[in-house]
Amino acid sequence: MQALLATRRALVTGGGRGIGAAIARKFAEAGAHVTICGRTPREIDVVAAEIGGVAVVADLTDRASTDRMLAEVRAAGAIDVLVNNAGVAESASLDRTDDAMWDRIMELDATAPFRITRALAPAMIAAKWGRIINIASNAGVSGYGYTAAYCAAKHAMVGMTRGLAIDLARTGITINALCPGWVETAMSDDAVARIAQKTGRSVDEARASLANMSPQRRMITTAEVAHAALMLCADDARGIHGQTIVIDGGAILK
Repeated sequence: MQALLATRRALVTGGGRGIGAAIARKFAEAGAHVTICGRTPREIDVVAAEIGGVAVVADLTDRASTDRMLAEVRAAGAIDVLVNNAGVAESASLDRTDDAMWDRIMELDATAPFRITRALAPAMIAAKWGRIINIASNAGVSGYGYTAAYCAAKHAMVGMTRGLAIDLARTGITINALCPGWVETAMSDDAVARIAQKTGRSVDEARASLANMSPQRRMITTAEVAHAALMLCADDARGIHGQTIVIDGGAILK
């Protein structure tokens, strides 16, 4: 049986670690030629070498850097599957959420995905087939304390997904947002360290406090998010369009 993504070209932003790396590996296993981009050459080079893909260094908070990445990617051929995964999560109280933090989070988590989608969607439209997968967060359908900028950016990503779903409905492209809860990544490790430092709890206690947000009493794995991303690429998933798929063990139901 032909691999699900054989002959397809995919771009995964933030593909050097965590969710992005897991998706890049999953797509490569399914036959895709995968390009990953990220800010850290060492990380993306390792993953690209492992999967036989291509690494492109880019800082998506810098629009000129993003544009250079897009030019390099498009020069190699049209992208069939786009995964907007790169993002940043910072926490701060309202009075400590300065303009620089707000702008940085909005640029990376909302504006860059829009600009990349705008650049790559026309080739998908011409091919009458494409998949756009936005890695949002359950913070994009809910709210958390000390994360106004992050919640705003992820809500923006979800709103963009829903709006573009209407625009793209008859083109052969699907666009969806995956909304994980706490995932076992370096990002969650950083959050655990901050919680432990600020509250005086042990690292294990801080980690448990995040895991216990889910009725399943655990964090999500990167493999679970990668599985959902690959599922959305199937031809039989073409009816899944404009959706926000929450992957958090039921946390937002509490």
